[in-house]
Amino acid sequence: MRAIEIISVPVTDQQRAKAFYLSIGFNLITEAPMGDALWIQLGLPGGGPSITLVNWFPKMAAGNLQGLVIATDDIEKERAFFLSKGVSVSEIDQTPWGKFAQVTDPDGNGFSLHQN
Repeated sequence: MRAIEIISVPVTDQQRAKAFYLSIGFNLITEAPMGDALWIQLGLPGGGPSITLVNWFPKMAAGNLQGLVIATDDIEKERAFFLSKGVSVSEIDQTPWGKFAQVTDPDGNGFSLHQN
């Protein structure tokens, strides 16, 4: 093994989720039929692991993804941007290991912005 490549994000409506992630800065990598399903893969401009919006795993209900951490160089700026888009984002929490703000997508999946 050498790297985490793709993280599955469970959603109810792939198009709504795609619009959300595009609005907060992700880029569309691929959108293509995959059998009876649709593969939608997005990534951040700087590269690294990407996400795919899934609705075909029976044991992976929408809203169950929690704990994903996304690095940022300016958490205050990111938080203000998210709020301007109407995105649910917590106050910034200062910890000994950096600043964090919790973000929730339309399905209830949660991730953290993190600044060292």
